[in-house]
Amino acid sequence: MNDAHDVSVPTGPLEGMRILDLTSLVMGPYATQTLGDLGAEVIKVEPPAGDGMRAVGPMRNPGMGAMAMHLNRNKRSVVLDLKQPDGREACLRLAAGSDALIYNTRPHAMVRLGLDYPAVAAVNQRIVYIGVFGYGEDGPYAGKPAYDDLIQAAVGIPTLYAQQGADSPRYAPVTLADRVVGLHAAIALISAVLHARRTGRGQAVEVPMFEAMAQLVMGDHLGGKTFEPPLGPTGYARLLAADRRPYATADGYLAVLVYNDKQWRTFFDLIGRPELHQTEMFRSQTARAANIEAVYAFLADVLATRTSDDWLALLGGSDIPVTKLHTIDSLVDDPHLRKVGFYPEFDHPTEGRIRTPAPVGRYAATPLAIRRPVPRIGEHSVDVLREAGYSEVEIDRLLERRVTKQAE
Repeated sequence: MNDAHDVSVPTGPLEGMRILDLTSLVMGPYATQTLGDLGAEVIKVEPPAGDGMRAVGPMRNPGMGAMAMHLNRNKRSVVLDLKQPDGREACLRLAAGSDALIYNTRPHAMVRLGLDYPAVAAVNQRIVYIGVFGYGEDGPYAGKPAYDDLIQAAVGIPTLYAQQGADSPRYAPVTLADRVVGLHAAIALISAVLHARRTGRGQAVEVPMFEAMAQLVMGDHLGGKTFEPPLGPTGYARLLAADRRPYATADGYLAVLVYNDKQWRTFFDLIGRPELHQTEMFRSQTARAANIEAVYAFLADVLATRTSDDWLALLGGSDIPVTKLHTIDSLVDDPHLRKVGFYPEFDHPTEGRIRTPAPVGRYAATPLAIRRPVPRIGEHSVDVLREAGYSEVEIDRLLERRVTKQAE
């Protein structure tokens, strides 16, 4: 693991791409952290109070909460009060030297700030202008507020839990929409920058949360309504089966997926019931899919007859997919993650010893690295403004007027 303060380490495949990051909370910062991990230079523009996610604890120091620590590495932080004319001007000067600007407020807020696409393109015609927000601007929901929970509800995720047998609708207990759509935004930004470099023309791009998550859900569940006229109801029966869940064993729980014909034949041999493979319900994948509720119920009954260790040895030794059920606490100590260096530790200059999930993927020629620790609010304000051409006198004036501030 490279030291997080060493900016001389390899910078990844996106080295040379400069991104002006006006996002906050989870979705946008996750997108830009992903791009920073890949080597892009990310300039995080924050209001004087900082990104709101900085206040979510636990934390050792104000503004450096745990969630923010896993969303903002490999970035530099500059404070700009965009509601002041000088703050807007500074933002445009930074945009003039950037490949992309990304924001996740509603579009009308950018218009109100004077930072809509025409204003930004006027200083940089090659810039890619990425908006990540709730709903596409061409639909009747345009402009509605959107957060992870609301979008999960809007695309039916809570009702899928209920449809599967939960006692009530519920949200997935992760920021599912924010992180999925954040990855869409990162892909969109890279794609549009490649186009701009090829053609010399930038563009405005919208990445709406509702549409992105509807694609995720309905790619699985459009079902019979894929066809016109419909060939059946919506829903992917295997995913909605009540017994598609971790299976109770004699002493705990396991995740088991007996899926293809070979695995089922092996499973029936292991439990001493080879004749079952020739029955109508188990004969083929199509037959099993048509009877998926009964198939999963059968598995649940069989797996309850032995201990977790017994099944791990029996199924694992026969190459049938099986794994232990982690908790988020035990996942911290997973031996595979420990071996691949998934939780690098380093000394943060103000926050002490830090553990964080590593950048994802291995690049042979352009290795990824945590080049910069999570910055304090405004840690790089003066440096970034100086690089944008501001004189010391001008920077002092911006500090005095509280257009910007430097980290204490």
